[in-house]
Amino acid sequence: MSETVTRGVDDLNKARSGDNAAFDRLVEPLRRELHAHCYRMLGSSHDAEDALQDALVRAWRGLAGFEARSTLRSWLYTVATRACLDSAERRGRRELPVDLGPSSDRPVLNRAPLNDVAWLGPYADGGLADGPAAPEAHYEQREAVEVAFVAALQHLPGNQRAALLLFEVLGFSAAEIAAIMDTSTTSINSALQRARRLVAERVPARSQQQTLREIDDTRLREIVTGYAAALQNGDADALVQLLTEDVTWSMPPLADWYAGREAVVGWARAVPMADCGDWQHIEVTANGQPALACYLRKETGGPFLRHGIDVLTIRDDRIVEVTSFLGSEHFDAFGLPETPD
Repeated sequence: MSETVTRGVDDLNKARSGDNAAFDRLVEPLRRELHAHCYRMLGSSHDAEDALQDALVRAWRGLAGFEARSTLRSWLYTVATRACLDSAERRGRRELPVDLGPSSDRPVLNRAPLNDVAWLGPYADGGLADGPAAPEAHYEQREAVEVAFVAALQHLPGNQRAALLLFEVLGFSAAEIAAIMDTSTTSINSALQRARRLVAERVPARSQQQTLREIDDTRLREIVTGYAAALQNGDADALVQLLTEDVTWSMPPLADWYAGREAVVGWARAVPMADCGDWQHIEVTANGQPALACYLRKETGGPFLRHGIDVLTIRDDRIVEVTSFLGSEHFDAFGLPETPD
């Protein structure tokens, strides 16, 4: 038996005896992937953190009943999935503006945010490993946090969402998922068929990971920095060159969204380039996609303050979608400073 395995068995025995530090050592290597699983289930980093903490409390209390018939990882995913299903039942699905109504063809000014809607949130993907979580998985880990995929998941009932993630993203078998969800393998296979059909209708055939691998790093940086510079300089012509004809721009928690280059640039001219103030940006990645942390200064000489996280979706060497997750509450998960200076 290897030293690592021996240490793991020792920590498991200690944790069963009430050693909290030993439990933390067992859980820590899995915490990041468990958090990502909770985000995929719930569409919110905050809800994911709450569900993960709930799952770890349940695991700590139930550790004496863990008989090691499966791996600790499988058992923790069982506990986390059930915690997420409970949370999803209480809170409902997360939305994007495109889910609520048609796009606006002209700029809408001074619209109040819809704070009674549970909005999809961005995901700080630092620490997520490249590639699949298991040899049997059909999705890469970063593919499975992309905005389009997580948004599509929100349209699935909880049991279908869980089955799809456990099978396609984490590589569990249908029989293992049936045990996790206390149902039959036939029921899981049926749930998977329905879930795959809906997700295929809502997710582009090519993932962002596939697209980004085909773009030269220099060109990708030109797109990201060019987008930031266009906003900072109020240069609508430069922005036009970066957008596909069918680009969309949404800004949760604002309900209005824009489709088509003319409408998007009209919005940009009227609001972020004219009516907001001065911008500074920090490049980040979110949801496995290029992104910018946006800081806004409303008054000359005043401070730049946290405003939102702009996640860019790329297609055909251009930006096909901008999702601006507005709100200073998104910044802490990315380890970002209060001001960009």
